[in-house]
Amino acid sequence: LPAPPVPTVGEIARRLGQPVWRVEYLIRARGIQPCGRAGHARIFAEATVSRISSEIRRMDGMRGMQADST
Repeated sequence: LPAPPVPTVGEIARRLGQPVWRVEYLIRARGIQPCGRAGHARIFAEATVSRISSEIRRMDGMRGMQADST
């Protein structure tokens, strides 16, 4: 069995169906630190993928509430 792709910023974006810039924004805004590096690529823990996913859902939920109030 091949190993699953390591969670880099690009892989996280692909898994979550989000643009890379949005994942990068959340990493910077929430102060999320990589657990390692592979060359220049930052590697993140699997738990980080879940955290970013929940932050995206939370942001989208807040955006929906703002749209409802206008």
